[in-house]
Amino acid sequence: MTTLMMILGIVVFAIGLLFSIAWHELGHLSTAKLFGIRVPQYMVGFGPTMWSRKKGETEYGVKAIPLGGYIRMIGMFPPGPDGRLEARSTSPWRGMIEDARAQSFEELQPGDENRLFYTRKPWKRVIVMFAGPFMNLILAVVIFLGVMMTFGVQTQTTTVGKVSDCVIQQSENRTRCEKGDQAAPAKAAGLKLGDKIVAFNGEPVKEWSTLQNDIRANPGKDVTLTVERGGERLDLNTHLIRNQVSKSDGNGGYVEGEYVYAGFLGFTPASGIVQQSFGQSVDRMGDMMENGVEALIALPSKIPALWDAAFGDGPREDDSPMGVVGAARVGGEVLTLDIPPENQIAMMLFLVAGFNLSLFLFNMLPLLPLDGGHIAGALWESLRRNVAKVFRRPDPGPFDVAKLMPVAYVVAGIFICFTLLVLVADVVNPVRIS
Repeated sequence: MTTLMMILGIVVFAIGLLFSIAWHELGHLSTAKLFGIRVPQYMVGFGPTMWSRKKGETEYGVKAIPLGGYIRMIGMFPPGPDGRLEARSTSPWRGMIEDARAQSFEELQPGDENRLFYTRKPWKRVIVMFAGPFMNLILAVVIFLGVMMTFGVQTQTTTVGKVSDCVIQQSENRTRCEKGDQAAPAKAAGLKLGDKIVAFNGEPVKEWSTLQNDIRANPGKDVTLTVERGGERLDLNTHLIRNQVSKSDGNGGYVEGEYVYAGFLGFTPASGIVQQSFGQSVDRMGDMMENGVEALIALPSKIPALWDAAFGDGPREDDSPMGVVGAARVGGEVLTLDIPPENQIAMMLFLVAGFNLSLFLFNMLPLLPLDGGHIAGALWESLRRNVAKVFRRPDPGPFDVAKLMPVAYVVAGIFICFTLLVLVADVVNPVRIS
């Protein structure tokens, strides 16, 4: 049964992956057609074509390898300086440029002269290239907000999960009390397992992060905690002491390995599934975006540990980069967890949403062959033309993005090598959630 659920989870994730890719390419397709650009192909996947059907001037299809997708637009790159496709050069770099230019014109038909991608104004090309990643962002936001506002998220609450017996400095890394340790204020005040703290010094508190900040901001002060216990409300008086604790991240979590001195009560909050308001959900989405950007920037620094996990004896870190195979495996594990079905559905939706958020952020990098590279090229062209207009200089014409193809091949080569490294790590030393 576990194996069957694992396979089912992988299949469900694969369907979500294919939909995300198709949704991305639909953004490019719809805006390209809106601006009159001819699109001969719309494909989900790479490799051999499994199914296709031509409707109007566009062939729609699905290919064998579900690791991406594409639409083929006519005239992605402008012709050479002489207005024609340049002859093949013996220079490997020049050859790359000419190959890319030739491919963008290979399906040119009579009447397409005014339907070429490069002939559209820069702002229209920006919209066409941005529309794909933007569709992934929309999907991620809708899923994240939908799950957080209807189902909720696992979060720390103001309910007491454990009461400390004594005061221990966080850096001591011990859990047992020793002779001479001071009794924890929570213990002395009579705080008990299951108590729900609803007010701090008479001010209502609903979130753990708020309560945590209140406690830490009042070292050495007498405070009153209002708790719900057995259907009744009780006021507990206690004296907060100054103690060494883990540094807060401002959202109820902690910064690993960093400590500060602050007010200390001495209890561990219980975790639970809590529905989020629209404002709370938006705040969490903002944090996810920020974390995603930081993870993307930190990606190169994680390669040595990833290599050690794939080919050495190193552990696979929880925040290690993960590819499609690893994500599919996690999707399979989700359905094998001994948790309620609604929790499994929420986790699977979060996984698909996280994948879409990653697609958006990665594709916005200003590097060819990514969408962000074409966006950067269009913006640079617009800047050049506007500067020329201001200084009354001749129009420099379209920016030849094809000249950046050698860079694109280098970027693609690095990406392929990184993808293979992640694939090996996902197979031999995968990230596990169970």
